Amino acid sequence: MDRLTQAIDISIQGSDYASLNTIFGSSMSHSYGDERSWQSLGQGEQRTLASYFIKSAVSNASFLQSAFNSPLAMQVMDVTLRHLPTTGVDNAADNKLRQMIFEFKVEQGDYVGAAVCLDGLRMTDDEGSPYYMTSAEKCDVYVKIAECYLEEGETVKADGAVTKAGQVVESISDPEQHMALILRYKSTYAQVLDSNRKFLQAASRYHDLSQANTEMIDADDLLRMLGRAATCAILAPSGPQRQRILGMVFKDERLSQLDAIPKFETHSAVLTKMYMNQVLRKDDELRKFEESLEPHQNIVKGDGLTIVERAVIEHNMVAVSQLYTSIYFSELGQLLGVAADRAEKVAAKMIMDGSLSGSIDQVDGTLNFEGNESALLGWDEAITSFCVQLSRVTDAVRSE
Repeated sequence: MDRLTQAIDISIQGSDYASLNTIFGSSMSHSYGDERSWQSLGQGEQRTLASYFIKSAVSNASFLQSAFNSPLAMQVMDVTLRHLPTTGVDNAADNKLRQMIFEFKVEQGDYVGAAVCLDGLRMTDDEGSPYYMTSAEKCDVYVKIAECYLEEGETVKADGAVTKAGQVVESISDPEQHMALILRYKSTYAQVLDSNRKFLQAASRYHDLSQANTEMIDADDLLRMLGRAATCAILAPSGPQRQRILGMVFKDERLSQLDAIPKFETHSAVLTKMYMNQVLRKDDELRKFEESLEPHQNIVKGDGLTIVERAVIEHNMVAVSQLYTSIYFSELGQLLGVAADRAEKVAAKMIMDGSLSGSIDQVDGTLNFEGNESALLGWDEAITSFCVQLSRVTDAVRSE
């Protein structure tokens, strides 16, 4: 072992990556006086040797500056990081090396590699350990991992990382001091929900972020968050919860400002029609909205419809229910712009999941809406009351 540690020191001093790769590769050079290979060393010896290399490498800044650009050196670092003592390395040198490799890989655009490397950090709540990390430091690590996975579209892994961040963010002491980190977590969480097509939750998170009262986020960025909230609210499945989210965004006084942002120029018009239960037509507004969507927001689902097509059909179904007590599927299909059988399938699903109150008469081929008679009567009563009040005012003016 002494000959091997000496060889490691010499190789690090001379930035001899080939020799290091020989030491930690499948076979060792006989010049070191040890004919055993790395693979044949005992587990304890492997860990000791790997630990020695990590400590020596981290303490030699000039070595690391160039080593990151060497595939051989990176291979050695990968091998040694995977063969360390369970108790760790003195002064948490392995964590320091992982942090440096992470930063290098991010600069190189290798986001998955960066995330995998950072995910190997040792973190403990023992304040006496060199691996101790505060809740804020842990949260920062998990958010960085999630951000990297999102860059490569690894949404499942990003979800796992941001979930871990959520488990520690609430225990951050002095949240005001770490507000930038908390906002990063919230933004990443919203993006993960969006990427996983959980549009209802994403819309709520984006809208919450858009209202952040802080100078840390530019006003234009806050407006873009509102635009994302509008996007997700429109794409969310029909139902009372979506109507509530639509209402929150609709009542935001900045909604009309989205018209000035090319990516969101028709969002306010589409969202307003949805919130007001107006039938959406396939016009330029809807076309531009579809063109603004990200790839994951515009996929074709198992029923042959894109996410936005289904969202529009479900919305129009609810809008029609406000105007009719019953309707033939042939007529409903024309209003929705789909075939009658497709309209029937969508209606059946909406009734089953509770987003539409009604029943299907397959003999007559009709969709009967429930609860609309009282609503229509209420509307008639409101009109009648308004006419009566108007008549009284008119009579009062004439009598003067």
